[in-house]
Amino acid sequence: MRSLRPVQPLRGALSALAGVLFVLITATGCGTPTRLDAVPVASEAKASVVGMPEVRYWGDDEVSDFQRDALESVRRERVLLQQAGLRGPLPPANFLAISGGGEDGAFGAGLLVGWSAAGTRPRFKGVTGISTGALIAPFAFLGPAYDDKLKEVYTTITNKDVLEQRGFLAAINNDAMADTAPLRKLVQRIFDQPMLDAIAAEHEKGRILLIGTTNLDARRPVIWNVTKIAASRHPQALELVQTLLVASAAIPGAFPPVMISVEADGKRFEEMHVDGGATAQVFVYPPGLNLKAEAQRAGITRQRRLYVIRNARLDPDWAQVDRQTLSIANRAIASLIQTQGVGDLYRIYITAQRDGIDFNLAYIPETFKTPLREPFDPVYMKDLFKIGYDLAANGYPWAKTPPGYAAPQVEPPVPATTARAASAKRTTAGAGF
Repeated sequence: MRSLRPVQPLRGALSALAGVLFVLITATGCGTPTRLDAVPVASEAKASVVGMPEVRYWGDDEVSDFQRDALESVRRERVLLQQAGLRGPLPPANFLAISGGGEDGAFGAGLLVGWSAAGTRPRFKGVTGISTGALIAPFAFLGPAYDDKLKEVYTTITNKDVLEQRGFLAAINNDAMADTAPLRKLVQRIFDQPMLDAIAAEHEKGRILLIGTTNLDARRPVIWNVTKIAASRHPQALELVQTLLVASAAIPGAFPPVMISVEADGKRFEEMHVDGGATAQVFVYPPGLNLKAEAQRAGITRQRRLYVIRNARLDPDWAQVDRQTLSIANRAIASLIQTQGVGDLYRIYITAQRDGIDFNLAYIPETFKTPLREPFDPVYMKDLFKIGYDLAANGYPWAKTPPGYAAPQVEPPVPATTARAASAKRTTAGAGF
């Protein structure tokens, strides 16, 4: 019986600890965030942002609205050209897609600034962004005049400028492990009304800026037309874009989701939006849109070129994994994100091949070795910015296919002169917005 004596105090201590945990959880549970009802499935297609309808599209389904706005952008572009006395064929269209990647966005920022320094950076017809790419996208869209501001963001911010850690129990009774109030303040500082007005002016020239979020209720990607929001001149347009920039970077579980008020069937609902990377690491346009075929039907012919910046390494990043739950889970999630990003590149490449778009890819090189000591480590980000800058300033060697992809030969060999003619035809006959 003496052997049982030590057990009694232990049981008492465990019971007391359980009681304390129960009190803490139930007490703090009273402050659990609440929300309005999500949009019912039957009403999803009708839901629109209060006061700003038709400023977004599903990224995985019906493409008619996206197609309508793309064609309308070409009409505005033609009007502008005609006003300038130019009545020939449409000029080449350059597109830029910027991926997610957190602090690795410093690579894309450096590449863009270095590209400007090289004097070869094009004026993009359309720019898209996901997560950290969404934060970069407005600067990339507005051009080299905003390079200093872009460099400042990705070489001076620290962890404290992005998030504020919450207590351990936040994982149980709150909506995230960290508060992104600092990120929202940063976004409000770097993305202001003059910047929104500048984007609205580009909308009138037929240019398009898109950013992606994930509707977590519907578990579907959403593409937001920022140029259209800006051009609406709605009094809440600036706040909406700032909210979307935060939402696109809201890593589920780590950062709080962003609730967006919408209307459907005369009722008010709330949608839960999180990091666009939950559904795609990078995007250009819904692959369901056969751009080449639709543009040909509309009589639009132009040369098109796509640049994709993947803010990540694409080589296997070896590391010994500790035999612990969190270490294993974190490594597995990182692997999933990396392979999802590669899969996105393959999808985009195949879509570009179908639609006659010249594909170009940039990504963090294997030679970059600076260790990341903490999230948004300023030393890491400055070094990565410099890598991107130096590569672009010296003429970036854009990859023409995704990693590991070898295009099969689908046509028999032809004489060199015929091949050159066919290649020229494919290059100049790509039709699209």
